[in-house]
Amino acid sequence: MARTEYYDDPHAPEPNSMIVAASAVVTDDKGRILLQRRRDNDLWALPGGGMDLGDSLPGTAVREVKEETGLDVEITGLVGTYTDPRHIIEYSDGEIRRQFNVCFTARITGGELALSDESTELRFVAPADLDALPLHHTQRLRLQHFLEHRPAPYLG
Repeated sequence: MARTEYYDDPHAPEPNSMIVAASAVVTDDKGRILLQRRRDNDLWALPGGGMDLGDSLPGTAVREVKEETGLDVEITGLVGTYTDPRHIIEYSDGEIRRQFNVCFTARITGGELALSDESTELRFVAPADLDALPLHHTQRLRLQHFLEHRPAPYLG
């Protein structure tokens, strides 16, 4: 299924759903950040996805990291909340969503790095190399907030 992301675009379609989601900035022992290249839009992104009814938000991040990367993680902190109504995601199946994302920090506790059907590549990226990757604005914002080592989470 294809995915198109709009940001502050007056021609974006009207959303027909609101999804609560969680993502995680997972770092290795060298300070590199785990990213996946999404199959649905070919952009690099943090692992994450929608919350199931039986999940907590931290549990959603842990589950999504496992499903999308094969790694087991534990949540260590909060980067921020991301609820910008200017960000619209359109899927080829007709879903047009606004997303409410909570982005956490996490550390690896086990597992083996493995691709899922949602991505074409996984990579640990040094912060200095992030600018060279195709990332959506909203992903860059989360990474920027993480790298700023803010004293309090971003609330937006």
